[in-house]
Amino acid sequence: MAINVNTVYTTVLNILNKEQRGYLTPYEFNQIATQVQLEIFEKFFDDYNQYIRMPKTDVEFASRMDHVHEEFQVFEKTASASNDPAATSNIYNQPTDLHRFGSANYNKGKNSPEIEIVSAREYTQQSLSPLTKPSSSFPIAKYKEDKLTVYPTINSVYSNSDVSFNYIRKPKDPRWGYSINNQGGYVYDSSKLSGLGANLNIISSVTQNATGITDATYGGTVGSTTGVTTNGDGSGLALQIVVSGGAVTNVNVGAIGTTGQGFKPGDTITITSALLTNASQDVVITIVENDMYVGTRFSQDFEISESQQTETILKILQYTGIVIRDPQIIQAAAQELQQEEVNSKR
Repeated sequence: MAINVNTVYTTVLNILNKEQRGYLTPYEFNQIATQVQLEIFEKFFDDYNQYIRMPKTDVEFASRMDHVHEEFQVFEKTASASNDPAATSNIYNQPTDLHRFGSANYNKGKNSPEIEIVSAREYTQQSLSPLTKPSSSFPIAKYKEDKLTVYPTINSVYSNSDVSFNYIRKPKDPRWGYSINNQGGYVYDSSKLSGLGANLNIISSVTQNATGITDATYGGTVGSTTGVTTNGDGSGLALQIVVSGGAVTNVNVGAIGTTGQGFKPGDTITITSALLTNASQDVVITIVENDMYVGTRFSQDFEISESQQTETILKILQYTGIVIRDPQIIQAAAQELQQEEVNSKR
């Protein structure tokens, strides 16, 4: 189970207040909490690498290696390559939420064989040999700049689903959302984000515009309007596309309906040129975090497990110790963290 972000924040504030060490604003907390979660998350892989080389116990609940694996296996994911309008028949973009690459499979081959990742030099050598050159049953690929160039080149119609990635995604950034009461105090907003901000202009996120479009206002909803698609899991998002001077100048969300649900930063939304009169190409919008979090509302819990709650609080206190300019609390937190780490690896 994930760690409740409000529990962590209120605990940190209580400790700081008890010690008369100052105050941590929601903005400062959210920044520090994101860094702390990522540090703990990355440490899982170092610990797993260490434990896998040690003798493993078969006693139930006592295996440290199994425990660490449980910590990050919830982030393991399989997804097709990301949409890339400029991609060719053998170039695939990695999923937008990929954090650690695991493997890739070639779904055009028999039984979806795993793709062997090779360097440019190895590809040249293997291609020259009749025995090792790539085939649909034994595909190879070069991995560079977040793109997978797969061989052999597909002769049929290109599709993102031709290649699937198995990977570890990055945990969502924790966020303590709030509103402000009449006294100017922060009030925790426990509501979780589901769609994009209502009436939000996201023209800054248009990553592929079009020219020559007839000036007008166009509308569409992801998941129900033919030609308005996404590479992610979101749906129900209503868009209002404003065209002026032959190009898209405004994209309003929720102005003509619902803000949708299931979207995340990095997802792309494609409006086909067929929906835009005289458009030279499709219009592609990439959702960024600012599109999701409008103002200060909406919260996001830590995605690491509750077993990491103590370490999370101590690490946040360790960072806030720099802000409050007192080494005592830093030393105490650091010593306890160090002792916990030593005990866990004995």
